Amino acid sequence: MRILHTMIRVGDLEQSIAFYTEILGMQLLRRKDYPDGRFTLAFLGYGKESEQACIELTHNWDIGHYDLGNGYGHIALEVDDVYKACADIRARGGVVTREPGPMKHGSTILAFVKDPDGYAIELLGKKS
Repeated sequence: MRILHTMIRVGDLEQSIAFYTEILGMQLLRRKDYPDGRFTLAFLGYGKESEQACIELTHNWDIGHYDLGNGYGHIALEVDDVYKACADIRARGGVVTREPGPMKHGSTILAFVKDPDGYAIELLGKKS
């Protein structure tokens, strides 16, 4: 068994695709409209779905905004250098919500950014 994808609902699909591709550097792997159901699915990631997990963005055409609720945590991405990743994300227009640095009560370097819908994305440095 393996993890295939994580699905999140988004209010503005084009804005979300731009964030994940232009700010976080993912690729749009596939996208399909379902006119009878009035929704679109877009899958994004850093490699082939057959080799890596990806993110599924679900856009219901008649809903422009979702409440995050209190059950969602975050999506975690491994990066080579958390400080540089935050600088690059900020330069591309992304929002850093927790500056890079060691985690509380630990030494792991991490940071958080948010996507256009407010979903938290954790950036973690590679483990030695």
